[in-house]
Amino acid sequence: METPKIVLTADKTLMSNYNGSLFLGFAACSPVFIPHFLFQKIFSPPVPKEKGRAKFASCGIRKVEAALLRNGFDRSEVMVVRPQDVKKRLSRETRVLGITTNDPLGLGPASSTFSDLLGKETYSATSFRELVLGVQPLVRRYGIKVLVGGPGAWQLEDKKIMQKYGIDSICVGEGEITGVEMIRKAVDGEELEPVNYGEVVPVEEIPSIVNPTVNGLVEIARGCGRGCRFCNPTLLNYRCIPINNILEEVKVNVNTGIGVCLHAEDVLRYGVSGVVPDEDKVLCLFREVLSLVGEPSKVGISHFAFSSVVSKPGLIEKLSEMLEAGSKGNPWIAGQVGIETGSPRLAEKHMVGKAKPFEARRWPEIVLEAHKILKENNWVPCSTIVSGLPGEKAEDIIKSIELVEELKEYKSLVVPLFFVPIGALKREKFFSHKKMLPEHWQLLACCMKHNFRWIYKLEDEYAASIGRLKKFLIKKVIKLMEKKLREPLKMMEQGLNPISQKHPTTYHDKTKKAVSDNREKLTLFS
Repeated sequence: METPKIVLTADKTLMSNYNGSLFLGFAACSPVFIPHFLFQKIFSPPVPKEKGRAKFASCGIRKVEAALLRNGFDRSEVMVVRPQDVKKRLSRETRVLGITTNDPLGLGPASSTFSDLLGKETYSATSFRELVLGVQPLVRRYGIKVLVGGPGAWQLEDKKIMQKYGIDSICVGEGEITGVEMIRKAVDGEELEPVNYGEVVPVEEIPSIVNPTVNGLVEIARGCGRGCRFCNPTLLNYRCIPINNILEEVKVNVNTGIGVCLHAEDVLRYGVSGVVPDEDKVLCLFREVLSLVGEPSKVGISHFAFSSVVSKPGLIEKLSEMLEAGSKGNPWIAGQVGIETGSPRLAEKHMVGKAKPFEARRWPEIVLEAHKILKENNWVPCSTIVSGLPGEKAEDIIKSIELVEELKEYKSLVVPLFFVPIGALKREKFFSHKKMLPEHWQLLACCMKHNFRWIYKLEDEYAASIGRLKKFLIKKVIKLMEKKLREPLKMMEQGLNPISQKHPTTYHDKTKKAVSDNREKLTLFS
């Protein structure tokens, strides 16, 4: 059995192929409402393994793995494993256990919203805790350093939380330079700083993966550059990966028999430094990728932007034709996108860049026009909308309600989120149900009604390829949720708070306060 120096893993909500749909992974942000074993079967079955190694892993883990191999570590020294196999791989030879996390404490926007409303921890939080606490006895016995990175590492900056979870050091931000240096120090027995902020990696130093990713995720650009005040600063530095590097990673995934999901904050802006898409560069990328994948239905995307859709509607039409969107094998192209607010005033205050090349005061018009274009070309946007943005007033919320109501004829999902203090707004407080105005409850109800209007049709179209049993189970879960929410929904439509009694203080509540307090300290001394 291999006993590597460096073991890389993630909790079980990340080490999954999500039954072939990356977007089912968002179920990890929901509070625990069915037993873990059933949740895993429906939403996050474990990835397969080969000779003890995980056959697929998240893109973040694969990038760190590739960076380690590029920087002198041998393949025998680095092993990516599933969380359920970690204990078997830890030994006296192991120096580092590296964990990638997206949402370790359930404090991300989606998680904090639903856990706050229902008073329960999320699958992401409980799964992370199960992993880190489960390995503590072996970690202590063998003197292994536990290092954590990934998009959710910011939630662990509090020293008390790190101590409770047995974490020696975290990397907040990009990891291919800073994270690799942390691992090297740990292997060599050198002292580590508890909190490290990842150096922005130049595009030429971003390594290409050497092993396949979950659902064939391939990074085509990093960062965003639009400058929304409620996003992480690391998203400001926008870089496009050279097309040859992208195709190299596509081949790694296609060789295992899976498709690919092209990932960027806005896939439509590939190849440009500005905000208006370059049709030729985007179409060239998709054409080259499709030539390697073969089947249009096996090429997907992660994110796009409404302003990019409106500025280049012809690009959407051409991509739909290329990927045969609307056909039996590929009923629609789905992607995550942000509405965030229907208020022109808040758009001008917090996200001027999100509307470019158009004026932020036209934001609701842009969103509506984009939906019209997307509907005509068989695209399904999965949007987010935020409650509690700093400075928000009742009239702003009403604007968001009006916008969501205008979208009811368009096949889409609108996920309501609570504001989380990150980016330029990290001095602010977490938004919670205790701060909700009657209009906030009405917005929440409006989003839920919109989603139940479309979720069954989307489920039918998506689930045609996953088998009758799983399709049946997914539909059962949706119906269960709809039934449980029926009465609260009626109250919310009237602007009433359906939470009849105060939630008991949970570890989640204490953690959220600790993170918020720690952020204030960091801000004061920065």
